[in-house]
Amino acid sequence: MKIMPRSFLWRTILMVLLPLVVSLTIVANVFFGNHWERVHATMARSLAGEISTMMKFINDQNTVALDTMAGDVGINVAVNDTMSRPKHDDNHSMIAGPLSNQLKQRLNQRANIYINRGKRSVQIDVPTNDGRVATFGVSMHRIYSTSAEVFLIWLIASILIVSILVAPFIVLHTRSIRRIARAANRFGRGLDAPGFEPSGSREIREAASAMITMKERLDRYNRTRTDMLNAVSHDLKSPLTRMRLAVETETAEKDELLRDIDRMTEMVNGYLAFARGEMPEIEQVTELPSMLLRTARDAAPKKKILTDFPDTPAQFYARPMALARAFANIIENAARYAKKTIKITEIDTPDQVEIIIEDDGPGIPDNKKADAMRPFVRLDEARGAKTGGTGLGLSIAKTAIENHGGQIFLENSDLGGLRVRVVLPI
Repeated sequence: MKIMPRSFLWRTILMVLLPLVVSLTIVANVFFGNHWERVHATMARSLAGEISTMMKFINDQNTVALDTMAGDVGINVAVNDTMSRPKHDDNHSMIAGPLSNQLKQRLNQRANIYINRGKRSVQIDVPTNDGRVATFGVSMHRIYSTSAEVFLIWLIASILIVSILVAPFIVLHTRSIRRIARAANRFGRGLDAPGFEPSGSREIREAASAMITMKERLDRYNRTRTDMLNAVSHDLKSPLTRMRLAVETETAEKDELLRDIDRMTEMVNGYLAFARGEMPEIEQVTELPSMLLRTARDAAPKKKILTDFPDTPAQFYARPMALARAFANIIENAARYAKKTIKITEIDTPDQVEIIIEDDGPGIPDNKKADAMRPFVRLDEARGAKTGGTGLGLSIAKTAIENHGGQIFLENSDLGGLRVRVVLPI
């Protein structure tokens, strides 16, 4: 049989209350084992000493001293020939036990103790030397401290108070976790979770935000794959139809067929590169200026390349091949549309590295910058009607930059064209 509860709610309650109960139990045992016993022993010795003294007065028939002492200490004293008492006394009870032992030591005879819990009084019967019975009546507070009861009540009350205060927080915690579980279940089935927002403690909100981000990335991934299939169907259908028609009508020319084949090869390679994504790569210490300058010279040998790099560039851990591919796509895109000039700038701060790549080409209208980051979208009418391409360059770069925890922005350049600003965390 499993003792540990299955739900997070009861496990948390158990985790909070069990240490509290154990600690309070230890404190109570220490209290009763030391303080309580010492206090009651002191009270028993005091009362036994007073009764012993008054018994001497009774045996000596010194009634004046007896009455004076009884009044001073607040003890009712009566001497009777016989007493009608219950058969069983309370000598061996927890309350009267210490007093019974003390009286036996001082009087050298047995004293019978009777406790009236209703009236909270104690009657002590002691035989006199002449065969009578001396009865001493005192309040139960003389032999028993009620602080023990108050202490136990507060122990139990403290557990209840802690339970009442902690329970709402645990319930809210559990509710937030259950909402995440329900949302994750819906996300896993490809559904949305209307109204789901991060709530609860900071860690739970971070988990919920991470799950929402994951859902958005999965949705984007699915949309991208759908766009890719549509693009493959659309882009390959036209050249294939043209090639088939040329062959069937026997009007095919070798150069035209080779151009169509090259175009199809370029598109297929682009689709495969995008579909494969990034290959696994170990992070290494990376420095960007040399990579950016080499890529720019290879991509735009006939363009003027301006650079503005810091004297001591920042070094940080990254996947250099993935970053090289990302910046190669951005720089090749700039080289394709630049008229004469490409400018590359690096700005370092303690927390991030900012790379700015600008060109003096036609740029991209503000209302189409978001579309330019989508895969398989070509803005030919904005950037030149005969540029070609599969519309994957900026999308592949965006994926690589985001996989490094960075961001990419498309802005207007002071050179007149497009400014691509990449921010990478260090």
